[in-house]
Amino acid sequence: MSATATVSRPASQATSIAIIGALFFIIGFFTWINGPLITFVRLAFDLDEVRAFFVVFVFYISYFVLALPAAWALKRTGMKKGLALSLMVMAIGAAMFGQFSTQRWYAGALSGLFVIGGGLALLQTAVNPYISILGPIESAARRIALMGICNKLAGIVGPIVIGAFVLHDIGDFASKVAVADAAAKLQMLDEFAAKIHVPYLMLAGVLLLTSVAVLFSPLPDLEASKVNAERDVGSGGGRRSVFQYPHLWLGVLCLFAYVGVEVLAGDAIGTYANGLGLPLDETKFLTAFTLGAMLIGYVVGLIVIPRFITQERYLTLSAALGILLACGAFATHGYVSVAFVAALGFANAMMWPAIFPLAIKGLGRFTETGSALLVMGIAGGAIIPQLFAVLKQQHDFQLIFAALAVPCYLYILYYAWRGHRAGMRAGG
Repeated sequence: MSATATVSRPASQATSIAIIGALFFIIGFFTWINGPLITFVRLAFDLDEVRAFFVVFVFYISYFVLALPAAWALKRTGMKKGLALSLMVMAIGAAMFGQFSTQRWYAGALSGLFVIGGGLALLQTAVNPYISILGPIESAARRIALMGICNKLAGIVGPIVIGAFVLHDIGDFASKVAVADAAAKLQMLDEFAAKIHVPYLMLAGVLLLTSVAVLFSPLPDLEASKVNAERDVGSGGGRRSVFQYPHLWLGVLCLFAYVGVEVLAGDAIGTYANGLGLPLDETKFLTAFTLGAMLIGYVVGLIVIPRFITQERYLTLSAALGILLACGAFATHGYVSVAFVAALGFANAMMWPAIFPLAIKGLGRFTETGSALLVMGIAGGAIIPQLFAVLKQQHDFQLIFAALAVPCYLYILYYAWRGHRAGMRAGG
């Protein structure tokens, strides 16, 4: 493996995986607290449902805006310094969100989420190809599945922490706010919004400390393009433009669809359950159930890939399961319907671990650019849930959920079956 080490004591593969796993934990924590934050901002800023979903939109659209600049930055900083820089950017965003939320300035709070998302765009652009090239590309899905376990453990912890410390007794509080006079309501909402300040300042501090720790860690500074170039034989490695890799571009669209339905099942599940009449004190924790299902899915994937099944075949089965579960959610009601939505987490679990390595396979010197383009596909998490929030205002929300989810899973099924091989002919 070709690599450029920036430290005198290079890390073993196990140590490197452990460090990267800690970074995936951070990614998961900040990604999956968006669901509870929708509930938080809707009450704290006195918003309607569509504007509350801007939390998700702004967070994920930052990936689209900043992924290519992140790739440019990584080429100049190297992967290791890029990882440290991404954590510093996230720390700034966390401090901004905590401060502006306390002041109940929604535009400022959203800018903080955008900055956090920008830091995550840089982190994702570096960390996903990094874990993919730490070993054989054929078993990359297993390594990414292990990272997914770290990610989803954090995703389970995050909503529970926010739910317990910030959204405690949210149902009773919302009822009191609804009947309060204007002056009392303003005071109550100011006090409620201030609950987010200390937790986010603490998160900013943890991010800064982690940034310094990564910078001085024994993590090797791998050069993804050089390592992947060694695996480029027979994959069209002589191509001169990233536009000559159709499997990459189809993969970008596939990640767009995947992240869209992942966020729909994770962050929008509380809104979905509210539409079925479930109380706020229950729905604030539902994101954790989706992520629990994803965690189980990662464990299963870790066991069976590639020992019993290829990552391509597992992706095919996952997409088919997603279609069945989305239809099940539409056909049922109450807790059963919510259970189908949460179970989508299991279907979604191994999609990113399978799609990402399939899409960057054979890119050689275009690996960093390809990774950035794939990270831009995370914008699906901005567009598809926002469409759900808007369209459900005029149409049955269960119908809209299914109408958005099923076509996404159908496209993922196509990519698993044929799309990932587009343009991959020997010597093509």
